[in-house]
Amino acid sequence: MKLKESFKPNSGAGAFFFSILLWGIGVGCFAAAMNNFLADIYHMNSVERGWLEFFRELPGLALVFLLALLHKVSDWKIIRLGTMISMAGAALLLLPANKIAVVAVIMIWSLGEHLVMPIRSAVAMQVAKANCEGRSLGLLSSVMNFGAVAGSLLVALIFYIGTVYLDQSEELLFNALWILIIVLMLASTVSTFTARIREQPSKRPRLYFHKKFNKYYALELFYGARKQIFLTFAPYVLIKEYGFSTAAMAFLLGVCAFINIFAAPAIGRLTDKWGCRNIMIYDTVVLFFVCLAYGFAGRIWAMQTAFYVVCLNFVLDAIISTTSMAANIYVKSLADDSDELTSTLSTGISINHLIAIITAPLGGWIWVTFGVEYLFSFAAAMSVGNTLFAMTIPKTNLLCSDKN
Repeated sequence: MKLKESFKPNSGAGAFFFSILLWGIGVGCFAAAMNNFLADIYHMNSVERGWLEFFRELPGLALVFLLALLHKVSDWKIIRLGTMISMAGAALLLLPANKIAVVAVIMIWSLGEHLVMPIRSAVAMQVAKANCEGRSLGLLSSVMNFGAVAGSLLVALIFYIGTVYLDQSEELLFNALWILIIVLMLASTVSTFTARIREQPSKRPRLYFHKKFNKYYALELFYGARKQIFLTFAPYVLIKEYGFSTAAMAFLLGVCAFINIFAAPAIGRLTDKWGCRNIMIYDTVVLFFVCLAYGFAGRIWAMQTAFYVVCLNFVLDAIISTTSMAANIYVKSLADDSDELTSTLSTGISINHLIAIITAPLGGWIWVTFGVEYLFSFAAAMSVGNTLFAMTIPKTNLLCSDKN
């Protein structure tokens, strides 16, 4: 089956994926620069970085309530709203601020990002033909990663040329980057206005829990804890322990995203072929060793060897993160309609953010008190819990049939 044949006709799939591409470039720019921005401009240590993450993740915890307030608004309009809120956050970064103010601004960016997060997965599955959701989610991840490659390379280019050849200050270069992100977010919003999209009010429950999704909720707890360790502290390890500059960090993130352009669709096809249960089991087995290698590299190997080991494991974690689509397909197989799907995904994100806001400051404390090895050992333990729990899911398999 050709890729275009995996989508419903006149569903707005083209406009959706182009908007996500622009969004991905903007998010890629932001992610590639943010950790160095916090470390180099605001001089945040690991404990402060953990507490910043606590506040940055609060919108994710409140997501289900935020979407309840928007229960009469279509998924497409929520994507536009979230994009515009993130654009406002990028604009506010242009203003001088202290550490408290910059935390508040990053919360605004995060609010928009979290509003888009569950909706984009739901829309990707809505525009796909029956039983081809894996291909659509794989393409979604691929497009996001293609955008992230472009965003990361833009950051690396801006900071390399700006610091090496133009001798510009980092503050000026960061401000130029925020302006670029503003333009990208605006273009992403405008691109969703197309006559082919049929916008229907989305009837989402204010808070949705159902016993048939209990295993999904539990998996989100394990995933939230593990994800938060890598998301918050893996880049800080590279910056603080191995001296990564903004350009170097952006380049590595670009490499991760480039690999995922090809890895994400492949994982999507494997999910359709092997079933979401098997993917959720095997990815966390690999992740266990990735976490341990990342945490203990500095103790086991010499500095230069440890440098390459942590870089490799950083890339491996980025690849493994794309397997989260398997949980979305598991929910899709249980949901009765698109409203239940969107509500359940939103609730799941809020659940993994509940553990995430606890993990972030706790992780900073563990790093300072015991060392980075114990921090990533905790992440490894969470991956073991994820594996054991995924094994309790019934052995079902969703195939993408060429007949659809």
